[in-house]
Amino acid sequence: MLRCFPFVVFGDLMTERIAVIGLGYVGLPVALAFAERYEDTVGYDIAADRVAALQRGEDSTGEVPCGALQTTRLRVTASAEDLTGASFFVVTVPTPIDGSRRPDLGPLRAACAAIGPFLRPGAAVVFESTVYPGVTEEVCGPLLERHSGLARSDFRLGYSPERINPGDQVHTFAKIVKVVAGEDAETLERVARVYESVVEAGVHRAPSIKVAEAAKVIENTQRDLNIALMNELAIICDRLGIRTAEVLEAARTKWNFLGFTPGLVGGHCIGVDPYYLTALAEAVGYHPEVILAGRRINDSMGRRIAERTVKLIVAAGGEVRGARVGILGLTFKEDVPDLRNSRVPDIVRELRAFGAEPLVHDPLADPGQAMAEYGIALCPAEALSGLSALIVAVPHATYREQAPEDLVAAVKDDGIVVDVKSMLSPAALPKGLTYWSL
Repeated sequence: MLRCFPFVVFGDLMTERIAVIGLGYVGLPVALAFAERYEDTVGYDIAADRVAALQRGEDSTGEVPCGALQTTRLRVTASAEDLTGASFFVVTVPTPIDGSRRPDLGPLRAACAAIGPFLRPGAAVVFESTVYPGVTEEVCGPLLERHSGLARSDFRLGYSPERINPGDQVHTFAKIVKVVAGEDAETLERVARVYESVVEAGVHRAPSIKVAEAAKVIENTQRDLNIALMNELAIICDRLGIRTAEVLEAARTKWNFLGFTPGLVGGHCIGVDPYYLTALAEAVGYHPEVILAGRRINDSMGRRIAERTVKLIVAAGGEVRGARVGILGLTFKEDVPDLRNSRVPDIVRELRAFGAEPLVHDPLADPGQAMAEYGIALCPAEALSGLSALIVAVPHATYREQAPEDLVAAVKDDGIVVDVKSMLSPAALPKGLTYWSL
């Protein structure tokens, strides 16, 4: 039996009423892209302050071009009532982990509850949030059914994993191939046509929703494991007395060597997604070893960096208790203001445990959020003085653009410089300083 869907087709042009749920790092670029193509596009977020800022044309994430919010026809709202009449829902809410490192589907469940009352027969709901295989159809589908009062056959489910890379102005939403999936062939084509209309790079049609869900979690799991390998290599190189950066520089001369580097692994994707995959693996009776080993290595790096800094201070004849240690950068990666799952606080906690006094500076991080999430009071650059050590944790452009001698000017003449991502050249630093990098 044919079903009637509430959208109109003019030749090969399908007209949809788009609603994007969640306007963060992922949702806002997606919503703006759809608004360029679809006249009736609404962006919904439960954070009233976030919505108010967007309505003023302000984006704290820095993910959209300057002025884009002033010229867009996107309607941003914190009122769920504005979802009325939508035919194509795109869910881009975060999927974090809880304190036990288990998947936290709370935001996803809340999104389903918000959509439910406004879901009408024939509508499609496409999830972009990272989940383990099965969540879209086995968790979200029943939730939408319950909150809408519709029969499961009255609406359609799709999945299209987000691939936004925060801070990347090259690989933007429209320029990355979009994986799309639907619960049946008709839905797949509907989802594909909608995304094809806004994604210049085109789409890849996955054979099932579960395949698309799995593809997303392994993308970041693979990256996590490769960084873990580099971090383990860095630990070995340190014990051998050689610089990892120089080893990697030599190795990159081979055409097929992968250019991963050691460092802190945080954020809302790489440090989180592997736990979604491992949770499902354990649920079906398999205990993953390689994936969890990589997680253990990466989660230990903040502590290792702090311990190495302490040892270097002691080796230089310094006193650790009361030592002022400057830390440049708090966000989870360079050139973004996102503090989610940053591993820099691990360094801070460990230094405090040794009795040192860490002083954190970050030109991009929100001071209120830093205090609320981590209990860290950000300090101004001028407060960084008389340092026994300086840790360059996050190489923001602000730091990269400074002359090396100016960047380390606050360090005592016989102090320590710890360069987590090898941003600096040791030869460019003033003599007398001890330099160390991963």
